[in-house]
Amino acid sequence: MQRNFAHACVAADHALASTIGTRVLRAGGNAVDAAVATSFALSVCRPYSCGIGGGGFMVISLPVGAKTRNVTLHEPLITTIDYRETAPAAMTSAWFEGDLDADAPTHGGKAVGTPGHVAGMLYALEKFGTLRREEVLAPAIELAKKGFAADDHYTKNSQEVIEWLNGDPEKSAERIARFGYAWERLLHKGAIKPGSRVDVHEQAGVLESISRLGRDGFYAGAVAGAMVEAVQRDGGVLTLEDLASYKPKQRPALIGECAGMRSISMAPPSSGGVVLAQVLCMLERRRKDLLGPAILAGHNSAEYLHVLCEAMKHGFADRARWLADSDFVDVPLNELLNPDRLNAAADSIRADEISLVESYGVLPPKDDHGTSHLCVVDELGGAVACTETINLIFGSLLVPSGVDGPLGFCLNNTIDDFVTRPGVANAFGLSHAARNAPAAGKRPLSSMTPTILLSRDGKMPALLAGASGGPRIISATLQAILNVIEFDMNAVDAVTKPRAHHQWDPNTLQLEAALMGTAVADGLKAKGHAVTLREPIGNAQLIRAASLIDGSGGWLPASDPRKGGSPDGY
Repeated sequence: MQRNFAHACVAADHALASTIGTRVLRAGGNAVDAAVATSFALSVCRPYSCGIGGGGFMVISLPVGAKTRNVTLHEPLITTIDYRETAPAAMTSAWFEGDLDADAPTHGGKAVGTPGHVAGMLYALEKFGTLRREEVLAPAIELAKKGFAADDHYTKNSQEVIEWLNGDPEKSAERIARFGYAWERLLHKGAIKPGSRVDVHEQAGVLESISRLGRDGFYAGAVAGAMVEAVQRDGGVLTLEDLASYKPKQRPALIGECAGMRSISMAPPSSGGVVLAQVLCMLERRRKDLLGPAILAGHNSAEYLHVLCEAMKHGFADRARWLADSDFVDVPLNELLNPDRLNAAADSIRADEISLVESYGVLPPKDDHGTSHLCVVDELGGAVACTETINLIFGSLLVPSGVDGPLGFCLNNTIDDFVTRPGVANAFGLSHAARNAPAAGKRPLSSMTPTILLSRDGKMPALLAGASGGPRIISATLQAILNVIEFDMNAVDAVTKPRAHHQWDPNTLQLEAALMGTAVADGLKAKGHAVTLREPIGNAQLIRAASLIDGSGGWLPASDPRKGGSPDGY
């Protein structure tokens, strides 16, 4: 059921986190305060998706009159914060090449990057928030002490990890001993089910340390020592120096246009903003002769999904060939977003059939699941879209322990987002160019796509969106946005409708179950697509204004039912 909140709201993928964010808004916090509180709460109640052991991206839009820590804004503020994990200093460019352990990129110490979540949240709070650190962290600390009940999504997503830990008679004993906290406390020795109480009270101690000491409560002292010891004991190379030197980066937002609305998203090392901007531009170029007729054919018709996925293939081809951390390699962003090149790619899309796989991309090639998203809008129209991750389900499965025992959170396995074995796709089936190889302090390429669209008069946020789900983050975010701006759906319908996904390589068009075995699937096959089943295709969170023209009429939030979250507001 679609709810309309007159003043402010939060859409997170867990009801407890949305409630905590709303609690901070009611206490007088702005959108940044609420986003930080929601994020720390998700660290507790979505430990398999995100948390203090990982990192992410935040997109911020604050209007004239908004208050931050030190100033009242006299002009709008648009910015982004990159707190993506980084490669430890000792990591090599082909980190897993020759490693005989096939699981090394995804499980254990070798897969752990330097966490950025805590530094990013504190940077956002100290620069753009209004409340004290202690006030913002208090709800998450309280939640960690109480624990929470596992829901359906928690249980279903645990099954693959349970099978990996306990499904191989020759390896199960060693794996369970190695990742004992995750097995016993997070998975209940394989017996986790909806309603099971998950106890992560130890994380409260870490959050209290952060509340008291700021970043030194995580990146120095006992907590830092415990992380380093855990990673190095398990074969990784994280050091105290890596932790102490980690810094989030405030980056200019990637600005685009979409159906007369200004879009605000992340630049590299996020690939999501670039691909989103490319696809929207290509669709706009072909609105009259291709997109318009496809829309008239109906939402999720074969005609519409074909046009959408053909545009997506161009974006994902460029993603694989060109995108990486722009602090380390030259990313040809101007060329990738060059209108003439995008128009040429759009003109190559045919209504009746697909093209040769090597023909996709705006620039020609050179010769040579676990994630979470939240959206917040405050009473003044301040807006935050925030996507964060520990990469795969429960990250590396590695939980650091201090002198008093485990610390109650999983470290990431984000190193798998680099090219760690040249020529071998990562856990999401994505192949990357060598420019995405690890290097000291480098951030791996990401699909995270936190996005804000301003109203058509340019004065207020009209739409906030983002998703979790690996490369399907981009597809889910894009389709949720298009559902609103092209089909005028409310927020609930926009995130609930079945989705499609194509990432160019592998050359398959994935459909959710509701579209398989239908005339839609048959129509796509007739156009040359290799259609396969994928369930789910991302998990989106979205807030839209009732009016896309001027942002008026209240806020309509939605949390994707695929992950079982619930929005809140007032």
